[in-house]
This record gives sequence, structure tokens and C-alpha cells, in this order.
Amino acid sequence: MKIWKGLSTWALILALVVSIAACGSKGTEDAAQQGAQAEHSNHDQKDNTETSDLKTKYPLTIKDATGEEFTFDKAPERIVSVSPAETESLFALGLDQQIVGVSDYDDYPAAASSKPKMGSIMKPNEEAVIGANADIVFTGISMKEESVKKLRDLGIKIFKVEPKTLEDIMKNIEVYGQITDRQAEAKQVIDKMKADRDSVIEAVKNVAADQKKKVYIEFSPGWTVGKGEFMDELITIAGGVNVASDVQGWVQINEENIIHSNPNVILFANDAKDYETGKPIKDIILGRSGWDQIDAIKNNQVIGVDGNLLSRPGPRLTDGLIAMAKAIYPDLVK
Repeated sequence: MKIWKGLSTWALILALVVSIAACGSKGTEDAAQQGAQAEHSNHDQKDNTETSDLKTKYPLTIKDATGEEFTFDKAPERIVSVSPAETESLFALGLDQQIVGVSDYDDYPAAASSKPKMGSIMKPNEEAVIGANADIVFTGISMKEESVKKLRDLGIKIFKVEPKTLEDIMKNIEVYGQITDRQAEAKQVIDKMKADRDSVIEAVKNVAADQKKKVYIEFSPGWTVGKGEFMDELITIAGGVNVASDVQGWVQINEENIIHSNPNVILFANDAKDYETGKPIKDIILGRSGWDQIDAIKNNQVIGVDGNLLSRPGPRLTDGLIAMAKAIYPDLVK
């Protein structure tokens, strides 16, 4: 066996009209004009209230995924992110000027590439992070709690997230908006993500349970995802059935089990390669012994998707969801 490593306006207008109805047509016109002005004023007050509701009131106290409690007296002025997904989220909130450091792997948006580098996503360069003099450091799924604790022991204020679902990811973006006083921007991002998700759900809603396609996904050579992670949830939302749903988390594959499960569609991260040989992941998949028996390969349903869209739990994840759904059901998802 081979193993691979988120006062009624109309009542006011009516009162005005009734009170001066006896004054004739001019009075009626005046009433209508006053009513329109009252309505406009009412809308302005509503808009101002909504805007005020989306302003963060400091001090703000909030906990991260590790249970650590943070109190912010004002919006952070200097931010470091050592997670590509968190960097994407922060940029989406318009925080370019506040971001003073990113991980070596942060490449989106383009402006992230020119930010000072803080080292790896799992174990950042401690001196670089300390030197950045950040008010807050954000990290994500790649950094283990031991590494987080070590950085905290050095006096670094580091906020960790650990999203398992699309709802978690949208909630994290909402939290970033609260911390940075960018709640209106966060709402726009989340609204777009929800619309993306809902469009996919609508497109595949009529696929019968016994007609759902079996899907295998390989995001890195020899690695797939089981239950309990956002990537598995994406397959479900897209109307597919994850053939690795009998296992939990991010796992190395069992090649014989994949053959036995016989997926209808194989998805892979189109930029992934073998770290040692440089061989593209698609070539690795197609070259595995016995995999030519799999329906997905026999029917030319081995499809590459932008790996960053699939693997980064940030604002572009629903773009990845749409791409995934199109790959699984090209006739249903346009």
C-alpha cells in the first residue's frame, strides 16, 4: 500500500396632508413638498444611524481562537499578518497603509508583495516581527498554538484564527472589521461572499442525492481533505460528495482507497508540484498505478483550480467555491 505525504415617514406625510387639505391645491402642493422634505430627512437620519452602528466603539475586548483575550483602545495603526488568508482579508478592508509586514508567502493582492517580509507562516522570523513594532499580529491555520505561545512569551501581541467553515471565515472578517474600525468594508466583503455561496446553492439545488458526483481533491501532492475542514464543506456546498469524507482533517492519501471510491471528478491545485522533483501535480495523479481505472481519469474529468482560491480561508474563498462548482457541474454553474 502506497501512502502520499461568515416615526413612520408615511404617517408624517399623511398628517401633513390632512391638516392643510382645506387650503386648496396650493396647500396640497405645499404639503407634498413638506412631506418629501420630511421623508428625505428621515432617510438621512436612518443612513446616519446605520453608519454609526458600523463604527467600532473602543475599548473593544475580544477573544481569538486560542481563548486569549485582547483589548483594543483604538484601531491598530501598525499591523503584521503572517498568514496569506489574513493578509488578503485585511487588504480587502482597505488596510494597505496600516500593514507593515507580511509572511514570505503573501502574494495577493499585488501590494502585499512589496511589504516587509516576516518569515514563514508556521514560524515567523521573531526579530523581524519584533522590529516591525506592530500593534497586532494576525495569524491563521498554519501556525500551531505552540508557536503562537512562543511569540507571546516574547511580548508579541498575536491574534490567531482557526476557521473550519465558510461561516467561520466570514465571522473572522467581521472581527477584523471590528478591531480595525472597518466594519462597513467588512460587511461589503461578507455580503459578496454570501451572494457567491447562495448562487452556487441555487445552481445545484435540484441535483438528486443519488446523482451527486463523487469528488476527490488533491491540494498538494499526496494530500487531500476529510471532514471538519472548510475545503470539505466547499465540496458539499458545490453539490458534490467528498470521497475522503470517511477521514478527518487534512490527510495523506491512500491510493488504493481512492481507486476503490472511484470519483467522478478529480480536482487539483493547478500550481502545485512535487517539492523534490518539480513534477506537476496533474502528471503525478495521472501517472499513479491503477488510477487509469478511475472514472474521472477515463472521462477526462481531472480539473485544475487555482490553489490559492481553494486553500486560503479568506475573502476569495467563494471565488474558489464557484470555480469548484463549475468544474463539478459545468452545465449547471455558469
